[in-house]
Amino acid sequence: MSTGETGEPPNPEPWVARVTAMLEKPVLRVAVPVLVTLIALTVLHDLAGHVRWSDVRADMAQTPWRVVALAVFWTAFSFVSLSLYDVFAVQSVAEGKVPLRVAGLAGACGYAVSNCLGFSYITGTAIRYRIYASLGLDLGRVAAVIATSWVAFWMGLVLILGGLLTFHPDGIAQVLPISASVETVIGLGLLAGFAALFLWLSHGARRLSVAGFGFNLPGGRLAGLLTLAAAGDLLGASMVLYVLMPDDLGVGYPLFFTIFICAIAVGILSHAPGGLGLFEATLIAGLGASGRSDVIAALLLYRVIYTFLPFAIASLSIAVATALAHRRRLGGAATWFYRAIRPIVPMVAAGIAAVAGVVLLVSGTLPASSTKLGILRDVLPLSFVEASHLAGSAIGVLLLLVARGLYRKLYRAWIVAMILMLAGFFASLAKGLDTHEAIGMLVAIGLLALFRGAFYRVSGASIFRLNIPWLVSLIALLAVIFWIGLFAYSHVEYDNALWWEFAWDGDASRFLRSSMVVAVIVGVVAVNSLFGRTIPARHRTEIPAAVERLALASEDTEAQISLTGDKQFLIAPDESAFLAYADTGIALISKGEPVGDEAAGQQLIWQLREMADAEGKLCAFYSVSTKYLPTFLDLGLSILKIGEVARVPLKDFTLGGKSRKRFRQARNRAEREGYVFEIIPKEQLAPVLPELRQISDHWLEGKAGAEKGFALGGFDEQYLSYFDHAVLKNGATGKIVAFANLFQGGNKSELSLDLMRYAPDCPSFVMDALFAEMMNWGAGQGFHWFSLGAAPFSGIENRQLASLWNRIGGFVYEHGEQFYHFEGLRAFKQKFDPEWSPNYLASPGGLAAPRILYEVNILISGGLTGLTK
Repeated sequence: MSTGETGEPPNPEPWVARVTAMLEKPVLRVAVPVLVTLIALTVLHDLAGHVRWSDVRADMAQTPWRVVALAVFWTAFSFVSLSLYDVFAVQSVAEGKVPLRVAGLAGACGYAVSNCLGFSYITGTAIRYRIYASLGLDLGRVAAVIATSWVAFWMGLVLILGGLLTFHPDGIAQVLPISASVETVIGLGLLAGFAALFLWLSHGARRLSVAGFGFNLPGGRLAGLLTLAAAGDLLGASMVLYVLMPDDLGVGYPLFFTIFICAIAVGILSHAPGGLGLFEATLIAGLGASGRSDVIAALLLYRVIYTFLPFAIASLSIAVATALAHRRRLGGAATWFYRAIRPIVPMVAAGIAAVAGVVLLVSGTLPASSTKLGILRDVLPLSFVEASHLAGSAIGVLLLLVARGLYRKLYRAWIVAMILMLAGFFASLAKGLDTHEAIGMLVAIGLLALFRGAFYRVSGASIFRLNIPWLVSLIALLAVIFWIGLFAYSHVEYDNALWWEFAWDGDASRFLRSSMVVAVIVGVVAVNSLFGRTIPARHRTEIPAAVERLALASEDTEAQISLTGDKQFLIAPDESAFLAYADTGIALISKGEPVGDEAAGQQLIWQLREMADAEGKLCAFYSVSTKYLPTFLDLGLSILKIGEVARVPLKDFTLGGKSRKRFRQARNRAEREGYVFEIIPKEQLAPVLPELRQISDHWLEGKAGAEKGFALGGFDEQYLSYFDHAVLKNGATGKIVAFANLFQGGNKSELSLDLMRYAPDCPSFVMDALFAEMMNWGAGQGFHWFSLGAAPFSGIENRQLASLWNRIGGFVYEHGEQFYHFEGLRAFKQKFDPEWSPNYLASPGGLAAPRILYEVNILISGGLTGLTK
């Protein structure tokens, strides 16, 4: 309800407008990490100068199988250690709630998939959440498991670095201008800090709290086990690359480990999967190995063995379990395995599509086999081969784009991915008889076919629209692939004629043309993703007769906001209940709870949730009471308090008393100055609507924003025609100076208002007088309550042990006065001595809650700009 319209929020400060403008330019969030990646690739290009692709390929082929087997062993060692992160963290945070074998599986699969997709803090978290949530863990405990793993990682890192610097002082001393003795002192300091932390954890329960979020730290025994797991992870990961490095590099393990850790840290700054590009550039520079083809070969083998091999094993294992499940042949250990991995199938499918896309793109950048091209020359025309090469690159980038649709479980994404991979199979053969690549496409098609049941959403949204994290990751990855092409053809002198050179040996020309096609596709998708979303237009919809009947008969006057005409409706088959909602393109958001029969209303809640899930959208219920809280909890939604609603009992209501002195005086002054209060029935409203429109237009001119929507009514003649109106007239001229539409609940349960506006030249006491008259009139008509509407963020406890959401809400209430009169609005309503009842948001938990609130703001005000206005 718009009772808050009686106040006038101050204009935002200039810096607020500037910050808002920056927030509405997501291109900045793309440019920074991409710029970092491009700088790294420039450095990498310089470091890899004078190296030919043919030399790198030869060095890879000459790598002894014994070395490869040793690298595979250390990869397995690392991933076993990674799985122990979750095993021990679960024992610390949620002992007895998750089988340890499931925790180990979550850890191993989580890292295998996130290393491939990139953005481990997003994908890794999502994998763990889906697995653990299926076993009953809430988001807080899942976050605690991940946070505990991070604590363990740093403990293991400190232990290893401290030991290496102390007992083998040849690490940092070769990188930084410090002596060996100083290095030893640093190592001893790290070991002392580790020992102090370990002793602190060993003596009693410890708890870590940050910004209201807290979790128990592991005790001494678990801390020790977690540290060993972290040490095993770091040791195994670094040893994979160390054994692949050439013997004559002349770098000891302590120095190598130090540079390896630095490369991982720097790689996080780029949002490419696994820090691709930055990781390699840092290692080559740190090791002083510029211009060495064997070092580049070792780095490529490391990517294959440590990144793609675990993902391939995880994908095949999940596919086998899925196939057995479909044939009902699961039993024993396979049963829990399938149940644990089933929630992450869409992520694995996204990874498969992404890998297939990368294979096609990298293949398109590297020189084709002259022998195979010679065979094609006798069978196909050159133009067909050239077109197939372009098609292969286009298919590759489209597979990367459609991977997010698979991640979101979209059925259309699955269909498109299958078609693209089939096309990729033929393109692989036609552009250069790449049989291994073609077989890989067939394997990918088979895997996706097994995962068909995981894709059930039929969203109308574009499957090629990316959010910012995916877009950044894609651009950074493509930048690395483009560098691979530049590296492969570094011996070719660039000339404009290369673009138009069509020849069987024109690999460089084909690379340039395919890169241009990829850039155009990504550019179109990027522009559409960053700026393609439009604020939903407010089109008036016809109000079904059942909705009109139920809303006007409801004892809760808030139901009548459903008649604004900017919502869609779910109506029970017997028309005994309805649910009003809006679609933002991102979420389906209900305004309030179902109206009508409670049992039918519960079914409508489930129907909206299922519809949102089928469309791949969020689902939330904004501004609800406690009536349907059990149903919201059954849906797996979190219940967040967003304020309180004030209701004044009208039985024996008077304007007497000190707290209502302001309204009593305003009413008396209005009477003395000849103002007349009147109720205009809705049947007689049409003749005065033009006069009300003029008042409303002048009122809006004094505001920075436009009409609101969704939770607030605007001046719409069809909407206002549903209601009687309270007006205050100038007795001398007969002109209306203020008006409000009245919400009247069924059985005279409640009286309220929505739109309340006044002429800009009327006296300041007019609105208080109109309020007083309406409440007096309601009491005289026998209404039980007068609803003053909600006070946002009011009544939220901001205490040390409160939830993170409560602390944020309390902070906004206390310090957000410059944006909105939170405290002033509550103080205004408190003068009537109302009874306060909680107002809730039912939405997905975690970071989805602020996203939902922003989507609600879009519906009400039109986005950030509308909010500040």
